Amino acid sequence: MITRCNNVGVNIYVDAVINHMSGSSGGEGNHSSCGSWFNASKKDFPSVPYSAWDFNINKCRTSSGDIDNYGDIFQVRDCRLVSLLDLALEKDYVRGKVAEFMNKLIDLGVAGFRIDACKHMWPGDLENVYSRLHNLSSTWFPNGSRPFIYQEVIDLGGEAISSSEYVHLGRVTEFKYGAKLGNVFRKWHEEKLFYTRYVHFC
Repeated sequence: MITRCNNVGVNIYVDAVINHMSGSSGGEGNHSSCGSWFNASKKDFPSVPYSAWDFNINKCRTSSGDIDNYGDIFQVRDCRLVSLLDLALEKDYVRGKVAEFMNKLIDLGVAGFRIDACKHMWPGDLENVYSRLHNLSSTWFPNGSRPFIYQEVIDLGGEAISSSEYVHLGRVTEFKYGAKLGNVFRKWHEEKLFYTRYVHFC
């Protein structure tokens, strides 16, 4: 698919989830997206391989192991998001496995990545991973081309983590734009209703 798309000038960008594995209650078996065996309760993912050593277990300071307070940057970045097993990206081995996954896709010919849930990762960890990425394939891209990276950082204002912490690493999805655009549409809708009712009344 990547080859066929690149041959006709269509670039492929991968939506990459690099901070999480399955939910902690994901069970055991071969029902992963690739059909490989895993055991979520033991944090055992042999096809990578990842073990319990590769997850944020002792760093999180909440009783549940999940994020309880989004105003606490340590919880947001070191605890589980909705029970998803949280990889310890400060560890060199984990960083290497993430970069290995992304580089395999780059070598196949992808043009870049949308990185999911960036606010749940420390910027320094992401910077380390990005620094390990290969140049894009010279089969379809100019020599020395770097992967295009855009990052999902949900920031509607008033939160402990700001999207500005990630702009030096790549592009950042601007959630405030959508929120403000929605306000414009809602205001337009309200004005239209008012005008319709006013004309009808007259």
